[in-house]
Amino acid sequence: MRASSVKLFSVIAASAVVGVGAVVLTVTQEQSPAFSVADSTMKTGVTEAPTGVAKEPAVAKAVPAIKGPAPLPPEEQGLPG
Repeated sequence: MRASSVKLFSVIAASAVVGVGAVVLTVTQEQSPAFSVADSTMKTGVTEAPTGVAKEPAVAKAVPAIKGPAPLPPEEQGLPG
């Protein structure tokens, strides 16, 4: 056998060993008990919206907290003058 045939055979054999190992691990792995919804403590519910429509808005008019332009931070200010 030539060296390239031996390398190819060894790659195929190694791949087969890894594949068989993965199948064996999958089959023999202990299964966790099935999750049952009846055992769950989670509560489910329906999102409810208020039935009536508000007659007035919660805020009459939005007013900004700062009047006029805000000063720039010192690292973004230009050269003096």
